[in-house]
Order: sequence, then structure tokens, then C-alpha cells
Amino acid sequence: MADEVFLTGATGFVGGHVLDSLLESGYAVRALVRGSPSRLRHRPGLTVVSGDVRDGGALVPSIRGCRLLVHVAAGYSFAPRDRRELEQVNVAGTRSLLEAARLAGVEKAVVTSSSAAVGPLRGGRLATENDWAEVHAGPGYHSSKVRQERAALRANLPVVTVLPTAPIGPRDARPTPTGQMVIDVMRNRIPAYLGGGMNLVAVEDVGRAHVLALEHGRPGERYLVGGTNLSLGEVLDLFARHAGTRPPAWRMPYPVAFAAGVVDEARCRLWPHAQPRVPLEGVRMGRLRMLVRIDKAKEELGYRPTSVEDAAGRAVAWYRDHGYA
Repeated sequence: MADEVFLTGATGFVGGHVLDSLLESGYAVRALVRGSPSRLRHRPGLTVVSGDVRDGGALVPSIRGCRLLVHVAAGYSFAPRDRRELEQVNVAGTRSLLEAARLAGVEKAVVTSSSAAVGPLRGGRLATENDWAEVHAGPGYHSSKVRQERAALRANLPVVTVLPTAPIGPRDARPTPTGQMVIDVMRNRIPAYLGGGMNLVAVEDVGRAHVLALEHGRPGERYLVGGTNLSLGEVLDLFARHAGTRPPAWRMPYPVAFAAGVVDEARCRLWPHAQPRVPLEGVRMGRLRMLVRIDKAKEELGYRPTSVEDAAGRAVAWYRDHGYA
């Protein structure tokens, strides 16, 4: 009988591809969803249960019988109104879930972190798993992911963390910030860019990497999962090439972008239901060169990234087919 994996976040972009990879690898999957179980379509080998990672005590019976756990679910937002919830879901929720997993008899867990948790390029050196990003005193998405990963690695059961870079590909319906960049390029809505950089990775590779981490990852270890290091200008050129549009040619000075972010932050605080248009946290990240090495995942997990060029094409095609642009 196949091992059964307890999976969170299966209705999300990355989590949906992790679910695909687990099922394709022969695992049975017990997927946790908030709200109605009908949010996931029935598939052979899949069982859906309802619950909330913040209520770990109630999850113990749902997890019992699963030897393995993959925790992908996380809150994501740059809106000031959501910062408290990010701490509750990403940090406290992870602690709660992993304690529930321990009580339920889980033997190994894989937790999805983020390459943001290692921080940017330092003095020309690519970031590795030995690096940790600075945690700012105030709450926010990126600092919550650092605190989440630290909490996961302190849990009282064997935990491996996977740190994806910026995933691209089909089914990014929400979308993620990278997916929104694809849409904005398709709509010719990006007038300028900042001078940072990022590593892009095919989302299908991220899904497969979680299975590799489950099977080969060493407890207590972190694994960066990426594809290609690019400047932001190169990223936008890549998306524009597949979209058939023109990439922005103007590189915006950081002080101008920062000022716009401060104004937008004030607007969102005055009107709490407003959505950020120039998120200050995103502006701060946009000037950083978030470039990484992925040697450890290659050597220890057998991870092999596929073409980012092809992944960008799949992303553009999916958005076009689903009416985003």
C-alpha cells in the first residue's frame, strides 16, 4: 500500500502542482482545505478533509494514519490589514500544524518556505542555504516566511524545508506577484522597472522538488529550488517575448518608487479595504538582487530544473486561454 501524505495548500498555485507530483509518484494524498471539500475535484488516490492549520488540536484525527506531511499552505498579502493574519497563519499556524503532526504520529514533514528567507546576493556572492534574510521588527509577508521556517526547523519532529524561488507556469489563478507581472506585461501595464533581479523556476519543477525532498531530504536541512538567475529587465523581456508585447524601457530610480510606495501604504491604512497598487514591501524587494545557488538540491535531492523559457510560454498561454489578457 502506498504511503499516505497529509498535504496542505493543495488549492493554491504551488500546492496544486505538489499534489500532481505526489499522485504521479504513487502516493495517496489526504489534502486539507479550508471551507468546502468540493474545492478540489475528485481524483484517484486523493481524499479531502476540512480544517484550519491554526487549530492544530482539531487536526490530529485528520492527520492520524499519515506517515508523511507536506505543508505548502501560507497566507500571502502585502496589504497592511492582513499583516496580523500572516503571523497567525504562517508562523503560529505552522507551529500548530507540526505539533498536531507529531501527536498524530507523522514521521517526516516537508515545509514550503521561500527563497526570500535567504535574502539577496551579498557582495557579488549568490545566496545559499547557509544564509538567512534579515527579519524586520514589524510584521510583513517576507518576515513571516523567515519566522515560519525557523519555527518549522525547531519543531519536535524531522522537518525538511524547501525554498522555491519565483515560480511561473500554468494555473496561477490568484495570481502570485510573478504571475501578476506576466499579466501586466501582457496588458502593457508596466511603465518602468527597478534594478533588482530574481531567480525564476518552472512551477512543475517546484512540485517535483517537494517529492524529492520528502524522499531524499535530510531532516533539519534547507533546500533552495530554483531555475535561472535574471535581472528584472531580463525577466520582463522574457515575458514580453512570449506575450508579443513591448517590455518597459525605463529603469525607475529607487527613491521615486519608494516614495510612491509610502504614499500607497498611507492610502491603504486610511482605507483598510483598499488593495495596494504600489506595495511598499514589493518596492523594497524590487531593488534587491534575489539570486541564488541551487547546487545543494541538485547534489542531495537529484533536482534538475527545466527550461524557464518554456515555463514562461506556458504561463502566457494559460492566462490567454483563461481570459486574463
